[in-house]
Amino acid sequence: MQEAPGRVTLDVGGDMRTVVMGAGRSGLAAARFLVSQKRPVVLTDSRSGPDPDLEIELAKAGIPGVWGGHPASLLDHCGELIVSPGIPPSAPFVAEAVSRGIPVIGEVELAHRALRARKDGSRVLGVTGTNGKSTTTDLAAHLLRASGLPAVACGNLGTPVIEAVVAGAPGAIYVAELSSYQLETVADFHAEAAAFLNLTPDHLARHGTLEAYRRTKLRIFERQGPDDLRVVPAAHPEWWEDAPGAARTARFGWFPCEAWCDGQGLLHLHGEVLLHRDELRIPGGHNVENALAAALLARHGGATLEAVRAGLRTYPGLAHRIAFCGEKGGVRAYNDSKGTNVDATVTAIRALPGPLVLLLGGTDKGASYGPLRQALDGKLRRLVFLGDAIPQLTRDLGDLPHDVVPAFDDAVRGALALARSGDQVLLSPACASFDQFDNFEQRGERFEALVKAWLQ
Repeated sequence: MQEAPGRVTLDVGGDMRTVVMGAGRSGLAAARFLVSQKRPVVLTDSRSGPDPDLEIELAKAGIPGVWGGHPASLLDHCGELIVSPGIPPSAPFVAEAVSRGIPVIGEVELAHRALRARKDGSRVLGVTGTNGKSTTTDLAAHLLRASGLPAVACGNLGTPVIEAVVAGAPGAIYVAELSSYQLETVADFHAEAAAFLNLTPDHLARHGTLEAYRRTKLRIFERQGPDDLRVVPAAHPEWWEDAPGAARTARFGWFPCEAWCDGQGLLHLHGEVLLHRDELRIPGGHNVENALAAALLARHGGATLEAVRAGLRTYPGLAHRIAFCGEKGGVRAYNDSKGTNVDATVTAIRALPGPLVLLLGGTDKGASYGPLRQALDGKLRRLVFLGDAIPQLTRDLGDLPHDVVPAFDDAVRGALALARSGDQVLLSPACASFDQFDNFEQRGERFEALVKAWLQ
């Protein structure tokens, strides 16, 4: 059922309805769940209408939709508003709901309620931070599964938490990647273990200041009790010392603490040696930190020490995160399409040996590209600027050896052609993908397809 914006009256019987704002993946998952629970629901989205397949799906599921705007009359007889992560609290429709005293939550909070209501022994491990969330989440789940435990990676890295909960088995462990946008709308969310990995400026257009961004991240610890675990970086106590909640703290880092890597490259967990960092299949010092944080989470979740050790040796890494794509004539290609901000690209540069042919560009996010200079010092073969961010890249890095190739395919082919034996061709754009692609996954898949053609 598709309604035009304006004053909207939808018959939901005598029950208060739930309005789901945003028809992205998490919003649709929330709406499907609510309908499965026989709860009146209305979906609203600013797009002019759903694509044909989605329209058929919504009709079959009995989910009415209001498209092209969010009329305030939708809040009449509304008992709760569920907002998608991309919608800020300042949005007029959300502000109107708040002014009316209507509870506003996100899909993660909805999933948490559903999970706890089952009382089946399931647990939640949460992961947040600016960078490394997806790898740490996926790796923690991998370590738990290596110990024979039913672990599911979900949240911001792909599968909505509510979707995972609906499909999950009794007693499952849900390892959830949680962005700051998702943490804005938690209320009673509680994680038996939660990790705050790192903090660098990101999403400041949404949060306003780095401090506001940090405070939002810390909400992952709010409902933790003394039997729960707070996993934090040892080197930056200023990020977490004022964290809410009552969990015990476990630190990770590069000096003796609960999980650390020593000067010889040995990883330690609670006083036991795990393995040498060279045994990890995921490259770079940042992934040593991710591995240590994941090990702490997995051990708290019930994984054995031997399973953690074995799982760290076998974990292949996530797609689009410094993923090795192939080698030809001594030139190795890496896909780090997930490198959508400057700090992530710095991390990728540091993870690989030089010389580097680095592809940069896409949709500019407003930050200076200057910090890339120090990371590239002594490693750079050539930069390739592409996409809409070319003017900003030229302004900040134009004095370094570079080529300007606007179209993505041409830029990748050019980078592969100019690389020499011993070079690494790295796609780590430091930009969003929306100028030429729908998302970073699509961009990374295209890069890998071009590399595959080059290898033949």
